Amino acid sequence: EIHAFSLPAQALTQQTVEAALAEPQVECNAVAGTLKDSAGLVYFDAAGAVSGTVRTEADTTAALEALTGQEDLYTVARISCFHDPKAANAEVESMGLKNTGGYIFYDGNNSQWLDPAKPEARQYLTGIIREAAALGFDEILLTDVSYPTEGKLDKIAYGEEDPAANLAAFFTQVNQTLEKYPEIKVSMEVPAGVIETGADEAGKVNLEDVVSAADRLYTAVAVEQVDGLKTLVESYAWPETEFIPILPQWEEGIIGSCLTWWTQAEEA
Repeated sequence: EIHAFSLPAQALTQQTVEAALAEPQVECNAVAGTLKDSAGLVYFDAAGAVSGTVRTEADTTAALEALTGQEDLYTVARISCFHDPKAANAEVESMGLKNTGGYIFYDGNNSQWLDPAKPEARQYLTGIIREAAALGFDEILLTDVSYPTEGKLDKIAYGEEDPAANLAAFFTQVNQTLEKYPEIKVSMEVPAGVIETGADEAGKVNLEDVVSAADRLYTAVAVEQVDGLKTLVESYAWPETEFIPILPQWEEGIIGSCLTWWTQAEEA
């Protein structure tokens, strides 16, 4: 079972890692660190990152090595995918998601996304994923693996291909990218509604496509939802796919794997 806590989305330092490992959450045997967030910022020295997006400290590389070098600690690299305003604006034509008028698309939060239909966008992300895998993490957790779900979605220029097929193509590329790292698990974060209904109509995600590519499904839920969603995943007859709830905080009595937050991060 994976009882993981997530470090803050920022460039890691050795001090942060030491503080986190000195006072881990109750019963935690794993830690998740963000290597790329939904603002498009990259928190490790990624050669393929868009110019101006890398945010590191002088000892970030050493901190990452210290984290992944812990033999008794399972490590997860969280990577935000298509929600990436930095790369979308830097390379609008080759990677940015556009509206039907031919301009960059703005979602309901006035933010921008990469276009899953564009090969360059998928290649950019798989390049980041490849570099992250080389750092020695045990698992790659992909978030924002969808089209936008807020805003004037009818104005998105989806292109001629089926949007869900574009995402499925990305999932396939991810697994191909990680073929040389067979020991690394591939996981994806999806909304609870995707598990409940089998799809996300707004985000153009099909659960079957996700499950075919992912070893684990992560979902942000309340504690009272955990048992129901876990049972639902098991009812789909996917014995090799594990459901892992992302909880707002650790609570006693939780059974099974889960991911929560390192609440002491600001005090450390």
